[in-house]
Amino acid sequence: MAAKTEDFRAKTDDQLTADLVDLKREQFNLRFQAATSQLERPARIKEVRRDIARIKTLQAERSTAAKA
Repeated sequence: MAAKTEDFRAKTDDQLTADLVDLKREQFNLRFQAATSQLERPARIKEVRRDIARIKTLQAERSTAAKA
């Protein structure tokens, strides 16, 4: 898990925003697949949700640091 967080920390704000958009799109698609019983990896929903949370947390940390 720490490796993934470090990968996100190495990215710029623009890259994080792009990743966030991609993850939200994937989350939508996964929810749609789950609703139609076509989901192959149910655990992927949890992974995507946590990655979204990691990115949002990192963005909040950066904005707080920028204000200080």
